[in-house]
Amino acid sequence: MTLSVWERSKDRAVIFPYIFRVFPMVEHDLKLWRVKASAIPDEELRRQALASMKMKRFHCQGGAIFSLYTGGKTREMVRFIVALQTISDYLDNLCDRVEGADDTTFRTLHQAMRAAVDTDLPLTHWYDSYPHQNDGGYLDLLVKVCRETVAAFPGYGDIKADLVGLVSLYSDLQVYKHMEKRLRVEQLVSWFEREKDPTLQLYWWEFAAATGSTLAMFALAAMASAGPVSSEQRRELLACYFPWVCGLHILLDYFIDLDEDREFGDLNFVSFYPTQMAMEEGLKQFAQEAMQRVETMPRSGFHRTVAIGLLAMYLSDPKASQSGRNKISQQLLRYGGTETFWLYKVCLALRSKGII
Repeated sequence: MTLSVWERSKDRAVIFPYIFRVFPMVEHDLKLWRVKASAIPDEELRRQALASMKMKRFHCQGGAIFSLYTGGKTREMVRFIVALQTISDYLDNLCDRVEGADDTTFRTLHQAMRAAVDTDLPLTHWYDSYPHQNDGGYLDLLVKVCRETVAAFPGYGDIKADLVGLVSLYSDLQVYKHMEKRLRVEQLVSWFEREKDPTLQLYWWEFAAATGSTLAMFALAAMASAGPVSSEQRRELLACYFPWVCGLHILLDYFIDLDEDREFGDLNFVSFYPTQMAMEEGLKQFAQEAMQRVETMPRSGFHRTVAIGLLAMYLSDPKASQSGRNKISQQLLRYGGTETFWLYKVCLALRSKGII
């Protein structure tokens, strides 16, 4: 389906309130959470909480595009997105940057993320057996803000099971990928074999990448903020976002970090493609599938903006042009069409000003 000039102009129009209205809201919320994080009694927990917001601010900025899905709910959606993404990034740092924890500890920590979207789960001691304990109620407060906000959306009951399911997969990924190096790939492959959809031809690392994205969670919440959500609407959205848009999101993230992860010995899903050509074909497949599927969605213009935004934001990073990656980066940008190149230039300008 070819987008009309009117639909393309609406795509572009979303970007201006996103940058000039939503970005300041995101910064406002992050500032409030930084104040809370600065008061964490435990020095290591405080360091990781502050570092996660400083280094991963763009995660909240990117996810906040979904705050524009429903008119009149932008403020509530920003609050939910920033809080949930802050939980995600904080827990990732706790699993990745602090020694002395195991997979049981990782799973207990990530119960907080499940509780953030499931109002039936009680608040518990998330740091059980973790080497650092006293966060002064920081994680509890993040969880409460998430669940109180999302539970107030009129369609929450309709999307709850799918939302919890996505968070559960995300949490499983975090447990397995932070295991000891000698165990993690074997565990990730076994997990993929248990969870995979036999109708989709995916490699295990592509499935794992898709589970690592929060975009489908935000998309479901955005739909719920607008009103009741039918089972058909949920199925349609998930078929588009999982694995395709979500997979594109995280594969692009790993693609630009290939050199850095290789240098530090960190897990990188894109590195598992057996050859350079296989990697390029895999990335192209996800870009092509994502672009085709967003065009079949109701409100395709909005979802198309999300997809081309991923290409523009990640491929405008200087790392996307290093080590011979410029050619494939330009090919991927072409999958989104002329609007992607326009948005790519916008992202370059925002990067030059330190906004993203």
